[in-house]
Amino acid sequence: MHATLPLLKETDFPAINRGKLDTLQVNLGYLCNQTCLHCHVNAGPRRKEVMSDKTVQSVIDYLATHHVKTLDLTGGAPEMNVHFRYLVRKARELGLRIIDRCNLTILEEEGFEWAAGFLAEHKVEVVASLPCYLSDNVDAQRGKGVFDSSIRALKRLNQLGYGVDGSGLTLTLVYNPQGACLPPSQAELEVAYKRELHIRYGIQFNKLFTITNMPIQRFGSTLISRGEFASYMQLLKEAYSEDNLPGVMCRNLISIDWQGYVYDCDFNQMLDLPMQQEETGNRLHLRDLMCEELSGRPVIVMDHCYGCTAGQGSSCGGALDG
Repeated sequence: MHATLPLLKETDFPAINRGKLDTLQVNLGYLCNQTCLHCHVNAGPRRKEVMSDKTVQSVIDYLATHHVKTLDLTGGAPEMNVHFRYLVRKARELGLRIIDRCNLTILEEEGFEWAAGFLAEHKVEVVASLPCYLSDNVDAQRGKGVFDSSIRALKRLNQLGYGVDGSGLTLTLVYNPQGACLPPSQAELEVAYKRELHIRYGIQFNKLFTITNMPIQRFGSTLISRGEFASYMQLLKEAYSEDNLPGVMCRNLISIDWQGYVYDCDFNQMLDLPMQQEETGNRLHLRDLMCEELSGRPVIVMDHCYGCTAGQGSSCGGALDG
């Protein structure tokens, strides 16, 4: 796989400083039952990096002693970590908002029949990737048969109350472009998704996130192989909007990798750009944060940051101007 970091280091992206921490995003490991073309994590069934029980406990200890409002669980497929349920239960006891970034097909995998009911029982918000409401487009990006499996999983979630008004169970879908282009209007695409999924399959959901594909890991390597990396970066830079800077997720989120090391965002994690201890320059670990003040610290920025500020903006919470 082609390395993209050398192509991103020289940058004129503006400096950003961190604000008040609101969200702890935890990557429970790169193990996944899928191998998606757009995946910036390069996750897959053969990945061995999975968060240990000791590191999961460090996450719980941090949540119990700091004023974090949201625990955002990601992967890979986060449900494949054997400590997933323990972490969710403990976070729920602490009264946190919990998000599970679910690929949907995991809900149909053998051994994970418990997952959908467990998520509903603990009122975990489900943020699920569905890059199109047409089967050919989804299967081309995520693998043969993924669309049909995803539709069955969505129907199961609807049966449990997800996406249904008044249920208190939030279901959000995520759209990624098929290739080297920016997402369309999030608001307009959400209308189309709701109409088509309801007409075709009777499926309901609460909202849609559009997320720009980042020029890193598997997607970035594909761009290099196709000779499209430079033109994609030019597209991102030409679409840069200064108005998106105040809303970028790295201002109030930190990303924790499977070993417990701390990053400004999930994308920096995948580029191996960890936050550092100010005194020593060593990698900052979650256990080092117990007495560490993050507000005001500079964010590590490189050219990939244009992906979050291009057009309508993009973050793990969808478009920034939507």
